[in-house]
Amino acid sequence: MAKKPYGIAVIGAGWVSSQHISAYRNNPNAEILAICDINTDNARRRASQAGLDGVAIYDNAADAIGHDGVDAVSICTPQHIHFENVLVAAEQGKHMVIEKPLANSLDQMRQMRDAVNKAGVKTVVGFVLRWNPLFQNIKKLIARGDLGEIYYTETDYQSYNSSWWAGWEQGRRKDLSNSAMAVAGCHAVDALRWFAAGGENQAAEPIEVFGYAAGKRKGKQYQYNPVTNDWSKQAVMEYDGLEVLLVRFSNGVLGKVSVNFERIGSYTFPINIFGDKGTIKKNKVFAPKSPDDKQWCEIPGDCPDSSDVTHHPFQGEIDHFIECIDKDVESHCNINDAIKTHEIFFGAQKCYEIGKPVKLPLI
Repeated sequence: MAKKPYGIAVIGAGWVSSQHISAYRNNPNAEILAICDINTDNARRRASQAGLDGVAIYDNAADAIGHDGVDAVSICTPQHIHFENVLVAAEQGKHMVIEKPLANSLDQMRQMRDAVNKAGVKTVVGFVLRWNPLFQNIKKLIARGDLGEIYYTETDYQSYNSSWWAGWEQGRRKDLSNSAMAVAGCHAVDALRWFAAGGENQAAEPIEVFGYAAGKRKGKQYQYNPVTNDWSKQAVMEYDGLEVLLVRFSNGVLGKVSVNFERIGSYTFPINIFGDKGTIKKNKVFAPKSPDDKQWCEIPGDCPDSSDVTHHPFQGEIDHFIECIDKDVESHCNINDAIKTHEIFFGAQKCYEIGKPVKLPLI
C-alpha cells in the first residue's frame, strides 16, 4: 500500500514557491513538512502565509531534504543552484519537482540525469504550461486529428523582464542565468515541442536547431518597466534580449520559437499551429468540415498572457507529480524529456558561435 500523505520539503522560498506550497496544500495526498531558504525569514513568511504552523524551517537544503518523513521535494531555488539541490535529493532517494531551467550547462544536466536515473526517483520539470487548460485542449484537438497532420508550429515568449521581477538581480547575469531563453524563453521552447507532437501526452524529438541572437538592450542602463510603464536606470542585462530559433523535429515538423526580453508592452505568449486540415492561432481554431464552415472557433481555456506565477496551472502540475509517485509511473515531463527542450537552446548557443545548424541531441 502506498504511503499517504507524502511528506514534502520545499527548497527555496522565493516567488514561485508560493504556488508550489498552495498546490501541495490543496492535494490530500501531500503534506508539507519543511521549507528551506538561505534567509529563514523568507521561509517563515511562506509558512505563515500558507497557515503552516508546525512546519520545520531550514537554511540548509541538505538538512531540509533529509528531514524525517520527507518523500519528495520541490526545488524552487535560483537556477544556478538546481544542480547541487538535485544531486543531494537524488542521493537521498527523494522524488522531485525541479523548477525550470534545469541547469546552466550541458555537463550539469548530464550529471543530474544520471543521478536521478540511478536513484530511480520520479521527476517533473517545471514546464508548467503543459497543464494549462488551453494547452491541454489544443493537444486534444491535435491528438484527435482535427488539424490533420501538423507540419509547422510557432511559439514566442515576449516579456520585458527587468527590476519589477524580484529575481532580476540574478536573472540578468550571464554567469548565473545564462540567457534569455534559459531564464524564461524555455517555456516557449517546450511549448514548441509539445505542439509539434501528435500524442496527447507527448513532446516532439528535436534533431536540429539554427538561430540568431540580437537586440538593442544588452549592457544598457536605461530600461523599461512594464508594470509602471516608465523608464529608469537599472542594473544592465548581460546577455542578448532577443533570440530566434528554427527547429527541425524527427517527425518532419518544423518550428520557429523566439524569446524577446525587449518588447515594449505587456507580456504575451503567441501560438500558431498549422496542420494540413486546420490552423490554430492563439486560442482559436479554423478546421472547416464543409464549404459553409468559415468560422474561427474559440478553444476553451485562458491564454497564458501573464508572467504572474498565480496565473499558471501549478495545481495541475503538482497533482500530476503526486499521481506519478503514487502510481509509480514516469511523467511526460520528467528530467529525461525536459533535457531535450534544454538542448534546443543550448544547441542554439553553439550555433551562434559557428554560424551553422547544430545537430541534436547534444547529451
